Amino acid sequence: MELFETMLQHTSVRSFTQQKLSNELKEQLILSAQSASSSNFLQAFSIIEIADAKKRKMIEQIANFPVDNGENGSLYIFVADLNKHAQVLALNGDSMEHLRTMESLVVSIVDTTLAAQSMAVYAESVGLGICYVGGIRNNLFQLKEILDLPELTYPVFGMFVGYPSEKNEVKPRLPIASVLGTNTYQTLTPEMIRSYDEKTAAYYQARSSNTQETNWSEKVRQQFRYPRRINTVEFLKKQGFVF
Repeated sequence: MELFETMLQHTSVRSFTQQKLSNELKEQLILSAQSASSSNFLQAFSIIEIADAKKRKMIEQIANFPVDNGENGSLYIFVADLNKHAQVLALNGDSMEHLRTMESLVVSIVDTTLAAQSMAVYAESVGLGICYVGGIRNNLFQLKEILDLPELTYPVFGMFVGYPSEKNEVKPRLPIASVLGTNTYQTLTPEMIRSYDEKTAAYYQARSSNTQETNWSEKVRQQFRYPRRINTVEFLKKQGFVF
């Protein structure tokens, strides 16, 4: 029950103390990530800890990280990784045709995401805070150079992990009835959307920092108002995937 309550209290942390993670705790975080489920046990991900200050600064500039993160908290980059599997196929003289497909890419992204969330849950269970950072994909080609990423890899997101100095209030999630269907897909109704917009509007207006006059629908509309990261397909093709 304690873990359940911890999970319900999840919120992104964007401000950390100067306390460093011990090497033992860092190892536990990686082991927790590796313990996640994996499609056919491919373990199609890699994790890169950014310990070099110059590289971290460059990545922060790509992702537009909040300034108050500074040097606090550890930064991990989660990479969908089929390069190691290409090495296995090469050693055995096998074709890589089916390694380069959209389905293989999806499998590796799923593996990566499961590993990251497993780490996140463990981190929060021991009192740490986390923040996913999708902004690392703002310049995939530059990030590839910074991290020396080989073919058949794709950086999915970063994650800050550290001791929180402050936390945002928990955002109200969609009601269960909006996401859970029984034997068929559950479609949102206008009433569901209006009700949730009221709840999220109240949250954004009342939270202790960065108050906003907005709601869930407005956030959705903003997100899909214009195309984002339009070079993603170009990057993936250069990385050896075939669509």
